[in-house]
Amino acid sequence: MAAAGNKAEIIRAIFAAYLANDREGVAQAFAEDFHFNTPYGENIDKPTYFDKCWRNSDWIGRHEIERIMVEGPDAFVTYRCVAKDGKSFRNTEFFVFEGDRVKRVDVYFGPSHQDGKLVKQER
Repeated sequence: MAAAGNKAEIIRAIFAAYLANDREGVAQAFAEDFHFNTPYGENIDKPTYFDKCWRNSDWIGRHEIERIMVEGPDAFVTYRCVAKDGKSFRNTEFFVFEGDRVKRVDVYFGPSHQDGKLVKQER
């Protein structure tokens, strides 16, 4: 997927795989005991993540990765996701790595926008 040991490249590759609807590529980047956490208190495992959260990415126009900060086994990524219909949202995700695989992702939701205006993000 990406150069071993380069966590920023691994994160970029995960975002590219998601955009390409490459579920297998994303699954391989996640550790077997991967967990995904949200501000709603969810702490879901890898199979549940793919069952509940994975959907066809044909609605996404692009990801704009604004910043990746890596320190040891941890990394923060802030990005803006722009949908093909013009809606967008901005999130920050905290990645915890185990070697070259992602063990955990904690997502922090940011504001949603449509036509340059802030809109309420729905769950």
